[in-house]
Amino acid sequence: VLDRIGISLVAVAGSGCCGAMSHHLDATDEARRFVRRNIDAWWPHVEAGAEAIVVTASGCGVMVKDYGHFLRDDAAYRDRAERIAALARDPVEVVAAESSRTAPKVAMDRGAQRIAFHSPCTLQHGMKLKGRVEEILQAMGFELVPVRDAHQCCGSAGTYSMLQPELANALRAQKVAALQAGRPEVIATANIGCLVHLGEATARPVRHWIEILDDRMVGGAPP
Repeated sequence: VLDRIGISLVAVAGSGCCGAMSHHLDATDEARRFVRRNIDAWWPHVEAGAEAIVVTASGCGVMVKDYGHFLRDDAAYRDRAERIAALARDPVEVVAAESSRTAPKVAMDRGAQRIAFHSPCTLQHGMKLKGRVEEILQAMGFELVPVRDAHQCCGSAGTYSMLQPELANALRAQKVAALQAGRPEVIATANIGCLVHLGEATARPVRHWIEILDDRMVGGAPP
């Protein structure tokens, strides 16, 4: 998607888990090791002029945006962690900022696919980006069906679905019922944890919203 609107992405070797799962489990030292490894992998690209660090999973994105706070007591990494956090972006922030270049690439004549969007807690509460994905999808010709109690968690919640499966599955049942009430063709979300968790409980396809936008876009990158 970003290549089509003239934004070059670099897949960075050496980076890995953002550290959020370890952080959720109170394995703080392990989480810090993951965070430092990512900073070391990304830093040469930051020094070379990288304008953003794009994180497609909102659960990871909210963690990366907190790197500065997370390593605030680490004199060796504190400044770099703050810089990395300042550069972290969810895809919706990048796409929204480039709407003038995105819109011409979208095939508007393919029909208004009906989508139910689940906004992950990390996107709407953690990063305060509530409603941004929905605005983009509607502007690109998709039909967004209403979802009751859209502020509520789907039950994935990092490690919650593994450690508290009974409660997590109850939350998921409520969320799936709300998402399916409008009879969407597809359920979209912005976090891999939510995507996998919801996908286990519905026959409807569950996809990352950027994949759906990708399907609707045409052509290569601009000259």
